[in-house]
Amino acid sequence: MNLSFLGAAREVTGSSYLIEADGFRFLVDCGMFQGGRETRAKNHHAFSFDPETISFVILTHAHIDHSGLLPRLVALGFKGPIFATRATCDLLGVMLPDAAHIQEKEAERENYRRFKSRQPPRNARNEAAPLYTVEQARTCLKRLHAAGYDTEINPHPAVRCIFRDAGHILGSAIAEVWVGKGTQQRKIVFSGDLGQPARPLVRDPTPITAADWLVVESTYGNRLHKSMQATEDELTQAVNDTLEKKGGNLVVPAFAVGRAQEILYLLADLTRRGRIPKLTVYVDSPMATAATEVTYRHMALLDAETHALMGRHGGAKYFHKLAFVEDVEESMALDKINGGAVIISASGMCDAGRIRYHLRANLPRPESTILITGFQAAGTLGRRLVDGAKRVKIGGEEVPVRAELYTLGGLSAHADQAALLSWLGHFSKPPQRTFVVHGEEETALGFAALIKEKLGWRTEAPLAGQSVTLS
Repeated sequence: MNLSFLGAAREVTGSSYLIEADGFRFLVDCGMFQGGRETRAKNHHAFSFDPETISFVILTHAHIDHSGLLPRLVALGFKGPIFATRATCDLLGVMLPDAAHIQEKEAERENYRRFKSRQPPRNARNEAAPLYTVEQARTCLKRLHAAGYDTEINPHPAVRCIFRDAGHILGSAIAEVWVGKGTQQRKIVFSGDLGQPARPLVRDPTPITAADWLVVESTYGNRLHKSMQATEDELTQAVNDTLEKKGGNLVVPAFAVGRAQEILYLLADLTRRGRIPKLTVYVDSPMATAATEVTYRHMALLDAETHALMGRHGGAKYFHKLAFVEDVEESMALDKINGGAVIISASGMCDAGRIRYHLRANLPRPESTILITGFQAAGTLGRRLVDGAKRVKIGGEEVPVRAELYTLGGLSAHADQAALLSWLGHFSKPPQRTFVVHGEEETALGFAALIKEKLGWRTEAPLAGQSVTLS
């Protein structure tokens, strides 16, 4: 059996792994590379194989860096099923058409820019093309096959799979995969993205006790998150300083799935406890609105604290105003608000969507605050802000950075170093080989070395495109 690392190898985005065994091949995840302009070429040339030869796909969760190239896979000839949890399938119904819409708009802007600058055409059709269209994304959704947690599925006569709750976002899964028949059967575990224990909304990651081979993420394998108490204190300070003292706006770039709902939960909880006043909150992301609706349809997957606080009213009673913005003109009107508003918008890394316009309006304002709530990949606008840029370019316009920046590091949906080691500690014996993925190069290499030091396991951080034989 061969395992190839097509993405998320010494980097954080583009998760995709190819397994070849006994005359068939399948993928675990099919993610988009995210970051600067250089990722466009990587996405256009991401497949080193013929998609028609892939029998099926196992998907750990809905985040675009794990699912975003599925429509392209289907458009290029893949005809098999895509297996995921029920909540993941529902979220993909929102996220993949949205990703396609962004691709189409970016291609339109590129074509307009090239026309204005009289640059030579990119391809024979004299136009830049999206990775895939909204129609192709919707066609891809027909390939989805939903499964419950802790229930065995058989995507192939020689493959068994069970999804376990990964505690990362709604529907996220650890994939336990058995390949082979009879005495030749071997087990490979893909951690997907593991959540941090004792965080709002989702349940803690499921312990796994055995695997012949393990593929484990390492996004925060080099650091520890702040405690939930410290995170609440930081959020309280950001809200009160911005809205009560300075009179500005609090702008929150938030991943539409998971993070937006988590921020709403925390703001409602802090209001209930009297730590912040009742707020005027705008959720300006059609995808976040749809994802919130999906979240409420799957309340049974959320933790007990979320049930108690949010209930059927979604926490709305704890806000002065809670508005989910759909209309583009209403979204544009938010940029005329000089103060007193909390604006939650996507994307979480600030590289696409409506958040860019809210940043353009609020970054020059010293009275406003930008609240960074998640991991910012290298090359993204969010990463440049976190790294202390004094000026950034948004839509071709130079924007000065005068707003205050808060980084709410303790709110990550990813397990930190201690939580990762704790999860690994449940294995009753070492896997034959452990592959550390989904971490920037220094982090992945460092976490692989730490596993060797602490647990004595045979561990490595594979290179992109590397293929290994599992025997």
